[in-house]
Amino acid sequence: MTTSNSARAGLRVVGRRAVLGGLGALSGGSGVLAMGRRPKPLKDAPDQTRWVFDRLTDIGGARTTVEGEPQLIDSPYGKAVLFDGVDDRLVIDRHPLAGMGQFTFEALFRPDGGVFAQRWFHLNEEDPTPGAPPSVTRMLFEIRVTGEAWALDAFTTGPGYKHTLLFQDKLFPVGKWYWVAQSYDGKTYRAFVDGQLQGEAEIAFKPQGPGRSSVGARMNKVDYFKGAIRETRFTPRALTPGGLLRANV
Repeated sequence: MTTSNSARAGLRVVGRRAVLGGLGALSGGSGVLAMGRRPKPLKDAPDQTRWVFDRLTDIGGARTTVEGEPQLIDSPYGKAVLFDGVDDRLVIDRHPLAGMGQFTFEALFRPDGGVFAQRWFHLNEEDPTPGAPPSVTRMLFEIRVTGEAWALDAFTTGPGYKHTLLFQDKLFPVGKWYWVAQSYDGKTYRAFVDGQLQGEAEIAFKPQGPGRSSVGARMNKVDYFKGAIRETRFTPRALTPGGLLRANV
């Protein structure tokens, strides 16, 4: 791809190369595809937004910056983006939950082991005013990896609230696909894995402002993710467990 083509596609390149298209299943044993029919995707409601990571450009219709060498791979759900846990990251010029007083944030991902702390999906409020100090208002999906198992960590913070939902006694094997979710219904913040509640807490959440998303690492380029991400879904209300997406392969 030439520089002019990249510019027309809305892609800025940071690192060694931009797009690795059409690659097959990678990453050793944990990357082997499940056999059988591909699950039929559920139809989204009119107020729901879905980002599909079947490309490295224009994720969610927003300008996307590529860092390192994230790769497109095959998954049971279609193409997905593989991150190496070292320096792979996508930066998307949008905070998809900005302005929402209630929300559900879902993601389909496959953790492949690696270091203990991995912050793999970071939504960050940012003030576009030149010279404005960095905002600490954010929400994240993280994992904590111990050997061949992982635990979900959902986190949000902003003016007057800060809370982590992490329960390290609730472990899941690496190398498999999972739908995870975090939600807020105006009173209670909750975290789920494949529709199963991991934990909850009452918080005084306030809507976050516009900003950007860092996928594959925290916004400040630490705690990189080893694994793959296929898609996310954003809803401006708290879904019940029965309305949450689940991996079924």
